[in-house]
Amino acid sequence: MKSNLRNEIKSYIVRQGMTMQEVVELLSDEYGWSDSVSNLSNKLQRESLRYTEAVQLADVLGFEIVWRKRGDR
Repeated sequence: MKSNLRNEIKSYIVRQGMTMQEVVELLSDEYGWSDSVSNLSNKLQRESLRYTEAVQLADVLGFEIVWRKRGDR
């Protein structure tokens, strides 16, 4: 089950035509993240990404996280 989150986020990265290295560089420049791909990869593998980190990751990928009540479409 753990790989689902990792695979989902990696698919967003691929859909944006980016590499993990490019994403990490943007996160480092914009938000002061570590510039280590292995750090991001480990967070995804362990599912230990904090909410603020998820928001920042979505931002550099050109997405926003939207809260929507279930059933509302």
